[in-house]
Amino acid sequence: MCVLHHTSVQQPTEHTPLSNRISNNPKYFPYFKDCIGALDGTHVACYIPPSEQPRYRNRKGYISQNVLAICNFELLFTYILPGWEGSAHDQRVLSDALYQHGLQIPPEKYYLGDAGYSNSDYCMVPYRGVRYHLKEQRQANQK
Repeated sequence: MCVLHHTSVQQPTEHTPLSNRISNNPKYFPYFKDCIGALDGTHVACYIPPSEQPRYRNRKGYISQNVLAICNFELLFTYILPGWEGSAHDQRVLSDALYQHGLQIPPEKYYLGDAGYSNSDYCMVPYRGVRYHLKEQRQANQK
């Protein structure tokens, strides 16, 4: 997998074209014209020596690694950072990727994230306390 990483996983640049899924859909364009994908952390179960297990125990109680994964709108991975202990917060893993592990976000571009991240110039997350799409979901069930 590590050998394939350099040819299969490529970060976007300022010259990366806008996804057709955004540009061809009036529901998303022009609102997401600078969005280049989505990011999230996921927990992958792992085996760790007993002396290190407390750091790798996640909030659900099992031993895991917190893996940051970023994909574009074509559902292709553009960045992966494995290895963080399961107790690490998603924002901490993202900060480490940006400052220590080569994650580069083109100027004026951003990713979509969930509530595990904070709003910034490079990450847009939902407003806290707002429940989205409830009206549309109710209307969809009536049709």
